[in-house]
Amino acid sequence: MIGLVLRLYPRRYRREYGEEILAVYQQTAAEVSSVGRFREAADIAAHAVRMRLGVSSSTAAGRLLARAAPLAVGAAAAYGGVHLSRWYAGVVASPGPVYLTADAWSALLLASALVFVGAVTALTARWHVGVATLTIGLAGLAVAAVVSGPAFGDPIVTPTMALLTALVVLACPPDLRPGPGACAAAGVMAAAAWLPVTAMYAGALPVSTDYGLWPLLVLAATGLAQSVRSMSPGRAETAATAAACPLFLAYAYTTGAWDLLLPALGTAAVVPLAGALAAGAHALRLRGRSSPR
Repeated sequence: MIGLVLRLYPRRYRREYGEEILAVYQQTAAEVSSVGRFREAADIAAHAVRMRLGVSSSTAAGRLLARAAPLAVGAAAAYGGVHLSRWYAGVVASPGPVYLTADAWSALLLASALVFVGAVTALTARWHVGVATLTIGLAGLAVAAVVSGPAFGDPIVTPTMALLTALVVLACPPDLRPGPGACAAAGVMAAAAWLPVTAMYAGALPVSTDYGLWPLLVLAATGLAQSVRSMSPGRAETAATAAACPLFLAYAYTTGAWDLLLPALGTAAVVPLAGALAAGAHALRLRGRSSPR
């Protein structure tokens, strides 16, 4: 396993430091449990991804990914939760017994559970362990979606978006790990995206058809709220929101909302405008306070 992880590094870096990284990992692995070895391997994988992308806390890309990471984790929580809710609603509605066999659909269900548990863990208490679990779940989801093919919805868009989400989360610089406030906002976004869809599956809403746009609209509204609250021009929030939306795009596509995405994208376009207006109003207010009377 560690050999495959080391291959994620650029060839030159792996040639210069690969043996040293391997030796440190083997020494650490001999002193910790299997969970500890898993965490060390996840750390190495995340560092290798950042090396590949040239991302650090001193770069604009690193700061952007630090903004996007909690939103991407929140989107993953909602995405996994929706799939679990849909499965559970089908189980409740089905008169027959429930069977979980070794097939692609069961693998998708297990991957969705890993994605959900990992995302919730990352947003609530342990970011490091949660991200590692989330990444494994997203990788499993991508593989199972490819194997399932059209039976799951799409064998191309869903795997691609799952891997993009994993990349965004893994590339977040460790010294810019999201704080409690950002994680709480992402958790509220995830709940707002998940709960109405789950209520619809449960028959608690008058709406009977899911067009897949609701999670995207919730994410856009979250970006708008963060832009207004931070009094920033909105470009950073817009880019972070865009980086966090791949799984919601996949959900919209597989639920037949691809032709209805223009309203959602139009809503997302309001974010930079609202941010610019908020920043301008804030600047005028500061100028009025500092001007001589």
